[in-house]
Amino acid sequence: MAKIQATKEIAEQVFEAVELARGSGQIRKGTNEVTKALEKGITKLVVIAKDVTPPEITMHLPLLSEEKKVLCFEVLSKEELGTAAGLVVPTAAVAITQEGEAKKVIKALADQFLK
Repeated sequence: MAKIQATKEIAEQVFEAVELARGSGQIRKGTNEVTKALEKGITKLVVIAKDVTPPEITMHLPLLSEEKKVLCFEVLSKEELGTAAGLVVPTAAVAITQEGEAKKVIKALADQFLK
C-alpha cells in the first residue's frame, strides 16, 4: 500500500477527515510529529503535501506508513493541508491519531483503497 495520489474528490474527503478529527479526535501536525506517531503505531491516516521542498523532508513517510499498514495520501498543497489542520501556516504532513467524528470518512477511504 503505497502513497495514494489524491484526486480533487479524494482530497476533499481527506481534508474533511482531517478537519473532523481536529475538532473531535486528535491529529499530529508536521513531519517530525507524524514520524513519531507512525513509529508509536498510533496513526490511523497520514496526509502528505506534494509541494514540499525539498521532497526529502517527507519521502520517508510513505515507506513508514506502508510498513505500519496505514493509509497514506498525497495532496497537492501544503497550504490547504495546513488550513484543514487548523493552522495559519502551511504544513508538510498530518497524521490522524484518534478519529473522533472522522471515523466514517476514514472507513470510506479505507474501503475504497484497501480492496
